[in-house]
Amino acid sequence: MNFKGFILLLLFFNFYLASAQRNTIDIKGVVLDEATDEPLEYATLVLQNLDNPGVVNGGITDASGKFNIKTSPGNYIIRVEYISYKPYVLEKQNLQSSIDLGAITLTIDTETLDEITIIGEKTTVELRLDKKIYNIGKDLTVGGANISDVLNNVPSVAVDVDGTISLRGNENVRILINGKPSALVGFGSSDILQQLPADAIERVEVITSPSARYDAEGTAGILNIILRKEKTLGLNGSINTNIGYPTASQITTNFNLRSDKFNIFNTLGYFYREPPGSAFFDNSYTNGTYTRIIEERDVSRENLGFNVNLGMEYYLTKKSSLTGSIFARFSDEHETTENNSQRFAQNDINDITLRNEDQSEDDKSYQASLNYTNNFNDEGHQLTADFQYGYNKEEVITTIDENIIIPDNQLLSEEAVFETETQNEFLLQTDYVLPIGDKQFEAGYRGDFEKEVTVYQLDTLNLNTGEFEINQDLTNQFNYTENINALYSQYGDKTGKLSFLFGLRLENTRLKGEVISEYDADALQELLGEDVDLNFDKNYLGLFPTVNLIYELAEDENISLGYNRRINRPRGFFINPFPSRSSVINIFQGNPDLDPAYANAFDLGYLKRWEKLTLTSSIYYQRETNSFEVIQEETGQTTADGIFIIRSIPVNLSTNKRYGAELGILYNPSRKIRFNWSFNLFKFVSDGIFNDVDYGTENTSWFSRFSSNIRLPGEIQWQTNANYRGPRKNSQTRYDGIFFLDLAFSKDILSEKASVTLNVRDLLNSRKRLLSTETDFFTSEGELQRRERQITLSFIYRINQKKERNGRQKQNNEEEEGF
Repeated sequence: MNFKGFILLLLFFNFYLASAQRNTIDIKGVVLDEATDEPLEYATLVLQNLDNPGVVNGGITDASGKFNIKTSPGNYIIRVEYISYKPYVLEKQNLQSSIDLGAITLTIDTETLDEITIIGEKTTVELRLDKKIYNIGKDLTVGGANISDVLNNVPSVAVDVDGTISLRGNENVRILINGKPSALVGFGSSDILQQLPADAIERVEVITSPSARYDAEGTAGILNIILRKEKTLGLNGSINTNIGYPTASQITTNFNLRSDKFNIFNTLGYFYREPPGSAFFDNSYTNGTYTRIIEERDVSRENLGFNVNLGMEYYLTKKSSLTGSIFARFSDEHETTENNSQRFAQNDINDITLRNEDQSEDDKSYQASLNYTNNFNDEGHQLTADFQYGYNKEEVITTIDENIIIPDNQLLSEEAVFETETQNEFLLQTDYVLPIGDKQFEAGYRGDFEKEVTVYQLDTLNLNTGEFEINQDLTNQFNYTENINALYSQYGDKTGKLSFLFGLRLENTRLKGEVISEYDADALQELLGEDVDLNFDKNYLGLFPTVNLIYELAEDENISLGYNRRINRPRGFFINPFPSRSSVINIFQGNPDLDPAYANAFDLGYLKRWEKLTLTSSIYYQRETNSFEVIQEETGQTTADGIFIIRSIPVNLSTNKRYGAELGILYNPSRKIRFNWSFNLFKFVSDGIFNDVDYGTENTSWFSRFSSNIRLPGEIQWQTNANYRGPRKNSQTRYDGIFFLDLAFSKDILSEKASVTLNVRDLLNSRKRLLSTETDFFTSEGELQRRERQITLSFIYRINQKKERNGRQKQNNEEEEGF
């Protein structure tokens, strides 16, 4: 077909649609909770035709509470219904043209509410143009758990034994809290997510094709963690306590006080844990005094922390509000590692050493935020403005001593490391949303200004004098500044069965690094290498387009297509050029010459809902340039006893291509049984050369999880979660597959005002990482277990709250796109 023929066909198609719709009218409006003004999703609109009583038309509301029903002109009874609410009825309406009913408010039917024990099982998967939303309120296995445990139960997401989070097998994930960067994930680390209680989460948004509203950071996509903020009038809240083995205890309180003019919300949490860990490594070397070293590590930890979040939302008018909140977190962590090493010369044991590492870490985080929201009308016309300031400080003191214990007792080395890292971050953001009929226009600005200061001091014991001396080569201060300014605009519409959202984001990034050392700069440059620039100032300007489409094949069936361009910026310890020691023979050195990596990603999805089953699936492709890879190489240096020192350093490899497919099934055969299964298969191909060594590799891997929730006799809930992460590898290291199983049992007591939950995480104690590394200069086989099987007993008491019921209680989704 030539171009002219295509245009004629398109004109004919538009004429056909116009003529087909000429005798139809639109009935639209929005359904809200009268007490909270929250939109009610899945409310039902029924149009009873009085001219032809046998004809009934209608539909349901979307996530914004909106409905738009097409029907023929005539006389109707209009009825709006929602479970546990009083119906809204308009009698004998003569509808001859399209009409907007505006805001329809429903009130709770108190006479029937208390009689309902289970309200319609709403699917735990919700699909938007640019995200999937997973509601985790009914996940029993997160009782007494932390945010990392919750994420490990979310499809497409995996959390390894080190707490590293990946999305579809890609670890470059941007983590947001309530849609914004947060002190909750200070310094970009996921470690803090292991310290915060799971019951503070309302839902997790998996955003594999982010719209232009979100910052472009994170080539894998975004995980947006939405925290709870109750909207019910009056005083309500909950107290959640738990104890566990190995030693673990936690108490969390959530309280809200809401009136017509304000809403005060508060969360307090305290935890204490002693999680043991262990590791085993068998290393073989081609050069040096020792040909083989076998390491056995025992790790004991003592972690405690306290966090508080206090905020108030003040309603300036019925349409506008001002929200302020203050967050603070304090934690003390103490970790002791005993490393027993058998060192071989050829095939015989030459000696046995004992290395003791004692590390104390003191963390403090503060965050203050202010939000202004103005809803100009009920159609979605909105202006929001945000200001946020975050401060993090980590102080780490590590003492290390290594002794030969066989054949004789001899001190090999003793070190003391002092590290202080501070971070100041300012965030300014404004977003404007303008509905134009069925269309929607958005625009906004975000400025993110961050400064990190890292002070590192290494003291070593002089074995001749018995005095500690400052290592002048490694002691330093590294200042890092990152400023990002971004403008975006996006436009969305729904034409027939097709919804689309097009966006474009412009980001300017400036990265500055400065090394300050009181000692010999020439010696420092020689240590790090002549090709390493100790001070840098880089500026990047990039355009990031996004395209998201959904086509409705039927009311309960659709396909989606997404495209986006993303960036992965080097930051933190990845660009700090000073080596840090995990041991005397293994160092990690950042690379200030790292440039950002860019990725183009495509995602094609399909969703189908039946009465008792929901299916989600997608295939995806991503091509990343300048991708990061951490490689290991010899430094040419040896320890005092002749062991070659190995360096790990991140580098820009040329490309990384990733292909994948995922499938998810949610099945509710009855009110007492729910099954959830997901599967993800992916392959990546990378290539690149560094220091004349080819680090190209190919890898195919997969992971899957299964969850079942069964109501036993006596109203006892039984949940099982099974997870498997398949083998994977990079250019130098292979990781074996990991399987682990979680169980939980829960019982409501005290007239549903309280619940008792017993859960066992990692029932088989099998969550261990088995790895093997092979290079030209050494090979290693290892096993690492960061956390052993955990048994937890939890008790939650609800104050002026019924047990949460999916289907009536609407989430406070402040990041919705409106489509």
